[in-house]
Amino acid sequence: MKWSILDKKLLYRGFFTLKSFDLKHDLFDGGVSKLLVRELLDRGQAAAVLPYDPVRDEVVLIEQFRIGACDDPSGPWLIEVIAGLREPGENVDALIHREAMEEAGCTIGDLLHLFHYYSSPGGSNEEIDLYLARTDTTGLGGICGLDEEGEDIRVLVMKSDAAFDLLERGRIDSAMPIIALQWLQLNRDKIRRRWQVE
Repeated sequence: MKWSILDKKLLYRGFFTLKSFDLKHDLFDGGVSKLLVRELLDRGQAAAVLPYDPVRDEVVLIEQFRIGACDDPSGPWLIEVIAGLREPGENVDALIHREAMEEAGCTIGDLLHLFHYYSSPGGSNEEIDLYLARTDTTGLGGICGLDEEGEDIRVLVMKSDAAFDLLERGRIDSAMPIIALQWLQLNRDKIRRRWQVE
């Protein structure tokens, strides 16, 4: 299967970049598609982490305002995992450690890679690497974030079962925390054994 980009235009450059593509691609039953025009939100690569304390069986989540949820009946403050976009030349490990400290005042240890996936490939090129990280939740909580980035982040430390309950009740409703918490729910006993917690 082949595709061809016939034209590309920059539509907008701000916090994100928006591009337009004229393209054609091969069809499954043979032949070539008609000329298609597609817009692409250029977001690049991101990483996210769910800090987990296997001794206390607690997770660290964050809550913050999200413009994309402004029309949600429950409001635009979403419960999420720690995440960020990669700076030029920055490796994923450095990004995760930096964001954990900036967004939650959290020091993380062992990292376990869970998934690499596209967040919304119908209109964005964002790729996400999702991790679980070992942490000590003692003393964590409060308000974090960088003033220069306009961040106002509430740090939520809770028992894993409480987070799973929020998930089941639909209170957690964005992809990264859903994927991370569902993975932990399925693998909690195994990860506690791996991190040597009796």
